[in-house]
Amino acid sequence: MTRGPVVCLGVHILDVLGRPVTVIPPGQQSVLLDEIRATAAGTAAGPSVDLAKLGVTVTNMGAVGDDVLGDLVVTLLERHGVDTSLLTRKVGQRTSATILPIRPNGERPALHAPGASGEFTRGDLHADHGTALSKAKVIHVGGPDALSALDPGELADFLTSAKGPSTIITMDVLRTGGPDELARLAPLLAVIDWFLPNDDQLRTLTGESDLEVAMTKIRSLGVSGVAVTLGEQGSLIDDGVQVLAVPAMKVNVVDTTGCGDGFDAGFILGLLVGASPHEAAWIGTVCGGLVATGLGSDAGIVDLEQVRGLVAGMSADESAQSAARRLSNNEEK
Repeated sequence: MTRGPVVCLGVHILDVLGRPVTVIPPGQQSVLLDEIRATAAGTAAGPSVDLAKLGVTVTNMGAVGDDVLGDLVVTLLERHGVDTSLLTRKVGQRTSATILPIRPNGERPALHAPGASGEFTRGDLHADHGTALSKAKVIHVGGPDALSALDPGELADFLTSAKGPSTIITMDVLRTGGPDELARLAPLLAVIDWFLPNDDQLRTLTGESDLEVAMTKIRSLGVSGVAVTLGEQGSLIDDGVQVLAVPAMKVNVVDTTGCGDGFDAGFILGLLVGASPHEAAWIGTVCGGLVATGLGSDAGIVDLEQVRGLVAGMSADESAQSAARRLSNNEEK
């Protein structure tokens, strides 16, 4: 069945990726690559594509330019079934874009040109946006730290006034900001149910090296729970009662771009099907691992049945098996 709806609000980027890149050739010389792809990426666009692949109804909000790159982002989203009708096209602005030369080990140095995402403002959110938010079961705020023209307090007020009484709000960040950025985001974190950063982001935001201390610090701002991704070490989940660990899925890594977005999508899917935070993290871990097996943030994930089978095979742990059963259930919670 189709689940949702989910609204993904935030950063939209066009990624152009090539692999494998071992060296940038000197002068005007060239090298041959195995693969080049373009994807709709960023902390709002990336999870929305993964969610759509998993059978979730998704609407996106954010800004792209009125250039060809913006046309391409919209086309890529729509090819996956994402509703782009509430995306803002910024006249005369370029679309945020990144060139990613992927190393043979999956590392991804980035060459980034900021664009329209950073020009998204409170004035771009209208009644139609509020209506969509009111119907959403989950609202995912992707990269508010990179929405430089949108005040986090204003966004928090809009979300809380528009969302339904049982709507869950999740949030991830794009950058590795410091304590000043945490202070800026504090009004938004106060209305968030789940914060989904990676370990580097969590440490630098809080100034704490101990992840459990860092998660407690985030929850003190009003966040109900924190799920932090640890790369090949898996993830840690702090639901306010206990901290639980989920191991990473073993995969042959091609490209680590978008693994966090994949985790976000899987975790959100878990929330949609009534999974506990621990169960949702098993689903997120599988989705994040799958993304690493191909080039780009939309790689790896095929459909819900693929993910369900992999979750079931991850571990005999009851939480993993319960997560797989929830994905088999035809009823949305």
